[in-house]
Amino acid sequence: MKIAFATDDGNRVNAHFGQSPMFAVYNVTKAGAELIELRKLPAVLNQDEAGKIDSRLEAVGDCTLIFIMQIGASAAARVTRRKIMPVKVPPGSPIDEQLKRLVEMLQGKPPMWLAKVLRAEEENGSEGGDADGTHG
Repeated sequence: MKIAFATDDGNRVNAHFGQSPMFAVYNVTKAGAELIELRKLPAVLNQDEAGKIDSRLEAVGDCTLIFIMQIGASAAARVTRRKIMPVKVPPGSPIDEQLKRLVEMLQGKPPMWLAKVLRAEEENGSEGGDADGTHG
């Protein structure tokens, strides 16, 4: 599954969803995690809140989980409507530590919230590789 991390340096979860300058996107399986890409968002002057949320939703639309420091209520609602689960972690959490914990959860008995996400991903038929533009 693809996981995004709101970051400004590619190493730590240190950004608010609506202000994140980029997302580090990883492919995570029971075998481990691999960086797919750093998705940088273009700086748009005077962009309103809805525009900020839209551009970030576009950047992480193919991800299952998004790790963030903070997320506003309206953004959280829009993220979950796209079948992406926001995961709040302490500011400055190292991405590699979050990945390690996630892989360990996948290898063992995943907690309820993760098991639910994995079931939903299976039901959406993700065995065919990447399906572009998937909406719920």
